[in-house]
Amino acid sequence: MTVTCELKDSWKQFLELVEKKCSSTEFHNWFSPIKVIPKDGDILHLEVPNIFVQEYLTDNYRDDLALFFPDLENGKPPIEFHVKQDKKPQKKQQANPIQKNTTFLLNKNYTFENFIEGPSNQFVKSAAIGVAAHPGKSYNPLFIHGGVGLGKTHLLHGIGHTIKNSSKNIRVQCITTEAFINDLIDNLKSKSVDKMKRYYRSLDILLVDDIQFLQNRLNFEDEFCNTFEALINQHRQIVITSDKPPSQLNLSERMIARMEWGLVANVGIPDLETRVAIVQHKADQKGLFIPSDIAFYIAEHIYLNVRQIEGAINRICAFCRLMNLKITQDIVERVLAELIHKNPSIRVTIDGILKSVSNVFEVKTSDIKGDSRMKNIALARQVAMYLAKELMDDSLQKIAASFGGKTHSTLLHAWKKIAKELKENEKLNRQVQIIKRNLKG
Repeated sequence: MTVTCELKDSWKQFLELVEKKCSSTEFHNWFSPIKVIPKDGDILHLEVPNIFVQEYLTDNYRDDLALFFPDLENGKPPIEFHVKQDKKPQKKQQANPIQKNTTFLLNKNYTFENFIEGPSNQFVKSAAIGVAAHPGKSYNPLFIHGGVGLGKTHLLHGIGHTIKNSSKNIRVQCITTEAFINDLIDNLKSKSVDKMKRYYRSLDILLVDDIQFLQNRLNFEDEFCNTFEALINQHRQIVITSDKPPSQLNLSERMIARMEWGLVANVGIPDLETRVAIVQHKADQKGLFIPSDIAFYIAEHIYLNVRQIEGAINRICAFCRLMNLKITQDIVERVLAELIHKNPSIRVTIDGILKSVSNVFEVKTSDIKGDSRMKNIALARQVAMYLAKELMDDSLQKIAASFGGKTHSTLLHAWKKIAKELKENEKLNRQVQIIKRNLKG
């Protein structure tokens, strides 16, 4: 017996849409575990690992589901959920419900030594090293936030490795927020929540990844907050990662306040030079030599996060070794065609230009629009004016006025100056190309 092709295809198309809209971590945690149960009929049967996955799907993706699964007469989509039943005997579950927590699993490659440092992550790496050297005595909690694939988990595991290597007796737990939720669910089922509480509150170090998945889970949030307070009151170290700072998370004021007690540090997008270093480091780890010009090409075209860079190196390495070819730019362009493909239809705005220029040149947008004559700010301002004239259809007067009331003659002067320098300054040329790709991507 098989589910109808139409329903199966609709589910596949829904997943393809969702994968584009959400982060890879979110997709892996919440959508990958869902399985289609082969049954005939006009209803799609889905197996979910627990009721919370079902709630997450129906609460956050109700409108998207409706695009592929129009509601029935009862006002509900033609989907029936089935919570996966654990095949292990209940007695075995109860034998030691928190046994899996005692296993400390760290990625062996995620050490401080393997973390490439640059201007965008220097401060947060220093904070992480400080916590690892003196856990519970400074920066407690340490809250690390930043976009997907920028190194948050790497730093978290780096702290764990350093602490474990310094003392075998320290009790350390590294866990994802989803695993914490599932752990609590398992212990609720086996009626061993008190044992779980004792375990977590006896830890010396608690490392928690992706706290954003605690949003809209009030009961789990309360339990985590209680554990958090118990550990902090005992001067035990807590480190948390998230894709957003505490103030931007949909959590209770109590939880946000607790996470802001210590140090909140951001992991930013690495600059070009740091990305080049990452490319060469990742290649070196795989025994692959990448010439400098090709390393720069990769770093210019793969710039959103470190994970994409690593994926690019893996592709290049596999292709060249399987085909027994030396690395050339033509090969790199062909192998990475999917990764560097961008959508050209996005409209360019002054705000977008200012934001992208400020990120690449590491200056404030307010300074770009201001009157400061500091060399780095003046250069960023001239580049922004050059790009605005090149990429926008507005009048020169309107564009110039957007830069703090500048005149069109100032705009033209900046445009001519940058146009001339681009012919001679290779570094500036690369920076401008990165900004253009950011605007188009």
